[in-house]
Amino acid sequence: MDSRHRKKTKTNVWLAIGVAFLIILLILWLTMADLWGDTDVAAQIAPLASTLKLMTV
Repeated sequence: MDSRHRKKTKTNVWLAIGVAFLIILLILWLTMADLWGDTDVAAQIAPLASTLKLMTV
């Protein structure tokens, strides 16, 4: 194997590890939000949008 092929394989392995880690974090985050009853995303976005609108005026 030449060094370019080995480097690409290492990059793919680290990319797969990173993606798996982010998926695990997302699942944990969604599970905790569900347990805490904090799943109404629209209720959190509306006040933020009105605040941002006021800041741009």
